[in-house]
Amino acid sequence: MPYISKKVVIRNEIKAWAFLVYEMGFSMKEAQKIIDKRQLFCNTEIVSRKSDIIKGEAALLIYEPNPKGLRPVYENEFFAVFEKPSGVLTHPRSRTTVYSLNDEIKYLYGKNSNVVHRLDKETSGLIIVSKSKEYEGELKKLFSQREIEKKYKALVRGRVENEMVISAPILVNGNFENVKMKVYINERGANAVTVIKPLKYFEDLDATLILAQPKTGRQHQIRVHMFHVEHSIIGDPIYGIDAKMTALYLDEKMDLELRLKLTRAQRLLLHADELSFEYKNKHYNFKSQIDVQSDFIRSVTK
Repeated sequence: MPYISKKVVIRNEIKAWAFLVYEMGFSMKEAQKIIDKRQLFCNTEIVSRKSDIIKGEAALLIYEPNPKGLRPVYENEFFAVFEKPSGVLTHPRSRTTVYSLNDEIKYLYGKNSNVVHRLDKETSGLIIVSKSKEYEGELKKLFSQREIEKKYKALVRGRVENEMVISAPILVNGNFENVKMKVYINERGANAVTVIKPLKYFEDLDATLILAQPKTGRQHQIRVHMFHVEHSIIGDPIYGIDAKMTALYLDEKMDLELRLKLTRAQRLLLHADELSFEYKNKHYNFKSQIDVQSDFIRSVTK
């Protein structure tokens, strides 16, 4: 498990922050974060203030990486690039998350390493990892200023005949009564632009392999844009199916048989295929080495 409970007997009274800094080796900022996240206990009670005096049995919930041996496809002194498999979370969702890409990152590069951007759990492909807080800030700035070019491959429903530019604003859904964490097209939303290029049509599957290049970075952008133009991504359990069925998926109550019937694949057929950018006066271009077309075709039910 990523989070473990480390127990220590405190024999003399000490302030909580001092215990974390001088006895456990955390910085003051880290100590404050631990207390804010309610990860320090004393005699089974949560320590809620850094100035609290503690004595007795302390229990500290700390993150301990649980790596599975995933290695980067590239790395230098500043960052690394991984091929994230579908089904792997970028970050742990909670203290009970058994495994995420974070486990590999922290194990290889230490606690100050972090992913620079996110991929949905079911989206596979290239993802950048910074090796320090300084590099993380610099690389995130490139994303926020749209200086990193991203290209994705996806297998979508139907025949996509021509290249298209989808310009449709995306609004985050504020109504959580029926469906959680869903965005939709709405004129009050944030500007969102995606360029789509058809690569190959598979007549037996009535599906098209496309190259998608998002020019903006909205949540679920490619997914909701393809749904908007009536070419939903195969395997998408959120966009393109009934809202009640989406709720089943989000509540983890959708079994594989039902998912295959509704979406035609057991995973989202979306892959981060290419990343291009300039960093520290050097140009980088990373291309996925995964034969994603073959993987997608094998995944689809007819």
